[in-house]
Amino acid sequence: MTAAERVRELKHKLNAVIVAHNYQRPEVQDIADFTGDSLELARECVGVKAEVIVFCGVRFMAETAAVLNPGATVLLSHTGAGCPLADTIDVPTLREWKKRYPKAAVVAYVNTSAAVKAESDICCTSANGAAVVNALPHKEILFIPDRNLGHFVATQTDKKVILYPGSCPTHDNLTAEEVREARKRYPRAKVLVHPECRPEVIELADAALSTSQMLRYARESPASVFLIGTEEGMLYPLRKQNPEKEFHLLSPSLVCPDMKKTTLKTVVETMEGKKNIVTVPEKIGARAKKAIDRMLAIR
Repeated sequence: MTAAERVRELKHKLNAVIVAHNYQRPEVQDIADFTGDSLELARECVGVKAEVIVFCGVRFMAETAAVLNPGATVLLSHTGAGCPLADTIDVPTLREWKKRYPKAAVVAYVNTSAAVKAESDICCTSANGAAVVNALPHKEILFIPDRNLGHFVATQTDKKVILYPGSCPTHDNLTAEEVREARKRYPRAKVLVHPECRPEVIELADAALSTSQMLRYARESPASVFLIGTEEGMLYPLRKQNPEKEFHLLSPSLVCPDMKKTTLKTVVETMEGKKNIVTVPEKIGARAKKAIDRMLAIR
């Protein structure tokens, strides 16, 4: 029996659903019931009827699933899959910043712990950051924790956006020079980058998009060649959905070690042992859910 066949067997036995982020390995994406970006997966987890949610991603995503579907058992596909960006801010630090800017609404990127979300007014993703900020009545916004995404959002609003100095190491490492060099190699290509990239990288791109938005752009664009500035796992769904088009990574450094910790073997082990259960304390979960629900209400 192959690992994929064993996963399907265990899925039936556990009454489980498997969700995977677009950055996961191709073989992991293939065994998932749902794949997508953080916003899409959050929406999927709201309506899941399964007893068990196997989350192939990183810890903050599994926490979000646990918050949104408290009746389900949420299993993280690898116990050590964390997020360096989420780790840049904790509750004591956020409280200090809130004291510094008492009039500001706290907009927390979903790449944060449930405890940090619980201290925030509303969440956002890379797909809806500007929409969330513009929907708030506040004139000042404390945007946490990604400074690059916050800067990108700030270009789409007339509100004062205060940037917390966190960043995603994978996206922040992409340089403007790498984009220029790639454009020389593929002069007719469209350049699509993630909003977690540096401002000078975004300025050189044709579009800054979440992963779900990249898929839509590539599908609808008449272009045949694309240069991609996000985690390399994204190449798989792009190529799968657009077999007649070319997709090239802007830099070989665009690999998230934590996303790559999950393998079919770790998924099988997690399901067999029903281990790596992710839970959120009830009080924290209730407050975090308010911030997430406010985000989900904005279309």
